[in-house]
Amino acid sequence: MLVGLHLTRFNWPDGDAAIGPRVAQIVGKAEEAGFAGVWPMDHFFQIPMGDQHRRAEEPMLESYALLAFAAAATKRIDLGTLVTGVSYRHPGVLIKTVTTLDVLSGGRAWLGIGAAWHEREHLGLGVPFPPLAERFERLEETLQIALQMWSGEVGPYVGKHYQLAETLCQPLPLSWPRPRILIGGGGEQKTLRLVARYADACNLFDGPQLPHKLAVLRERCDEISRPYQEIVKTVTLQLPVALEATSETIEPHEALERLGQLADLGIDQVMVIVQEPLELATIELFGDRIIPEAARLTGRADDPPTLSRP
Repeated sequence: MLVGLHLTRFNWPDGDAAIGPRVAQIVGKAEEAGFAGVWPMDHFFQIPMGDQHRRAEEPMLESYALLAFAAAATKRIDLGTLVTGVSYRHPGVLIKTVTTLDVLSGGRAWLGIGAAWHEREHLGLGVPFPPLAERFERLEETLQIALQMWSGEVGPYVGKHYQLAETLCQPLPLSWPRPRILIGGGGEQKTLRLVARYADACNLFDGPQLPHKLAVLRERCDEISRPYQEIVKTVTLQLPVALEATSETIEPHEALERLGQLADLGIDQVMVIVQEPLELATIELFGDRIIPEAARLTGRADDPPTLSRP
């Protein structure tokens, strides 16, 4: 099992001027510790999350600028959003952005994408927020546009919501045959159907519903005769492991126990939210105590698909 780092908060106490140096240190240390990827949220305001007290006014970084910054500070680690809201950027511009990240990083970019949900930041920044059904239509069209642009085909795309006169994308991505696509969300009627049809990976939330969601994904793959094993299964979860135990933290062995349970379900990679504010010592702890042991977890479900880059 691989472990990715989900960046959700930039609330260090030493002020905004220190965010850049901190992020560079964090992503460099994450690569050194063996994290498989760096996955920031794609939000413009801080968002509510579980029982944590998060204010919209907290610092939040634009995700693709952050990923480009992380690409310059690393050499190996994968780079993707968890996940881009489809309504935030025009599809042609979004795919050009991901392509640029892929080229400049040496072929390490993913397209992480979903239907979007946070109405406040749409309204706050003047971004249209279509109804949910329309956002899913736009999501499917965006996936089709991505595949056409990355194929090298230069021609029109005519959809219900998007019309592109020429899907020119030069340079093409370095990832072969294209950057991998991860779709976030567990909706059984729409999201998991899109995963089965278009994606290389899914991202689900940890919880009691997870086995059922995986079973539904298998059904969606069967419906189109796609091998379920082709899809990389990822899960987002909080693992507040810390050097000094408190009532809010867990021990490394507890984290590994949960990772083992996920591996047994066939999960290939976990995207972890670690103890915050995020410190270098926490990253080192994962590198010393958790990531090497997680790499030995293979589970008892289907053989996982490879996550290695060609």
